[in-house]
Amino acid sequence: MNSIIDKQDRKLALSHILVGYFAFLIGTFCGLLQVFIRNDAIELPNWLDYYQILTAHGVLLALVFTTFFIFGFLISGMSKTLGTFGPKTRGFSWIGFYLMVIGTTMTTVTIISGQASVLYTFYAPLQASGWFYVGLALVIVGSWVLGFSLIGHYIVWKKAHKKQLSPLFAFMTVATIILWVIACLGIVVAALFQFIPWAFGWVETINVELSRSLFWYFGHPLVYFWLLPAYMAWYVVVPKIIGGKVFSDALARLSFVLFILFSIPVGFHHQLTEPGIESFWKFLQVVLTFMVIIPSLMTAFSLFATFEITGRKKGGRGLFGWFTKLPWRDVRFTSIFIAMAFFIPGGAGGIINASFQMNEVIHNTMWVVGHFHITVGTPVAMTFMGITFWLIPHLTGRKLTKSIKKLAFIQIITWAIGMLLMSTSQHILGLLGAPRRTSYTGYNGNNVALEWFDGILSNHVTMAIGGSILFLSAMLLIYIVVITCVASPKATTEAELVEFPIAESDPGATPRFLENWWIWIGICFALIAIAYTIPIMDMIQHAPPGSTGFQTW
Repeated sequence: MNSIIDKQDRKLALSHILVGYFAFLIGTFCGLLQVFIRNDAIELPNWLDYYQILTAHGVLLALVFTTFFIFGFLISGMSKTLGTFGPKTRGFSWIGFYLMVIGTTMTTVTIISGQASVLYTFYAPLQASGWFYVGLALVIVGSWVLGFSLIGHYIVWKKAHKKQLSPLFAFMTVATIILWVIACLGIVVAALFQFIPWAFGWVETINVELSRSLFWYFGHPLVYFWLLPAYMAWYVVVPKIIGGKVFSDALARLSFVLFILFSIPVGFHHQLTEPGIESFWKFLQVVLTFMVIIPSLMTAFSLFATFEITGRKKGGRGLFGWFTKLPWRDVRFTSIFIAMAFFIPGGAGGIINASFQMNEVIHNTMWVVGHFHITVGTPVAMTFMGITFWLIPHLTGRKLTKSIKKLAFIQIITWAIGMLLMSTSQHILGLLGAPRRTSYTGYNGNNVALEWFDGILSNHVTMAIGGSILFLSAMLLIYIVVITCVASPKATTEAELVEFPIAESDPGATPRFLENWWIWIGICFALIAIAYTIPIMDMIQHAPPGSTGFQTW
């Protein structure tokens, strides 16, 4: 295992991360505008529309920032655990990077120019410019090129180390890429055969139900594409930071295999209120949705077992004495632990979203927005922040100074406070019936709508306060990123270099079949066929008259 990642590999990884943070900067500013508009605190200029900034916020944060950051993290870890990239791996990785940049630029231009205010879900029959869909397709294609190059690096290592299990980080990387590629099949089919021909006028109409089903075939596993890299940090990085080791190599690998199996064939639980899908298929996918709770609980058990074992080795006594022995003054640990804590209410909310009856209460309300932010905007984002604090110094060869550590603590605390205020108010507003995807409206003084502006937590003012704190925290994070890239002192000795922390993981008792990817890919496609074949055929054979495109902005 390399102590120092190759210079060219570091440049490749850092390029991805910096592009991701540029998207993060614009996306968070759009989020700040949204909370003030919903509170009727500001009015946009005539050339800018609420749905433009809502689309930009979703696309740049949920799709662009996450994808670029994740691949930057995966590149770094694969170079660390499997060795320096070969010329072909690095060359294809750069091709993938440039395709993603070109695609991101195209989508951003169409959004800014007012030709693509269709939100990140781009639901038909809302119609964007054809170049918006082409740009999204290029982002996906670029990510595939990059993903397959990383798998190629893994295959080269496996050939040189026959009959050996790959390092845990590399195994998890391959699992994440497999999930991503299979999930993207839905959106690629929708873009190539539905949205692009329809948007360019080559066909007049689009099958709305089919397009939405193909999106959510992709849209739900997209959540796990965000989560799995965070889980990688939880499983592999955190134990090293606290001075422990991975609790169980086999359990960690099995949990990632189960995420592949149960996170993809479940998209219909996002469509429980849509009339074109029979209840049986919705119910089947709800059941499969609840199966993903198993690897999530396995992850929680493994992590807290690691915390307790390590804490007790450091002298922790009594029932919870081990808790006090964890390195709370180390921002690399504390940031990720807070992210884990937020995932508890986030996961509980997910059970409500996926439930047949309870979904009726919160569907298309602000509850969904609150849930999204307390799962992706906190566990995932805060884990990425915790990674950023040490990964960028590691890639740039600069020191992680005391002043940066102090700023990092301020940043994660303010992010947690802002998200707690904003997400809590969004959940309560959702229970009160406040709709999502809307700008400010008073609903002509309706008594129910007036409740959305009263109370301490159940109002848009609290949401705006939380959003403002989040924006200030985001700007502090951008400052930390810039300073650690260009102004922090350079490490002059190997001892001063910031490490890429990889915990020890003993694969001695790990069954070898866990790394037989063809078994899991085959089972995954079998589950997908069971869950989707009949309803998709029905949508095609009994399709209603297609819809022409609409622009409502």
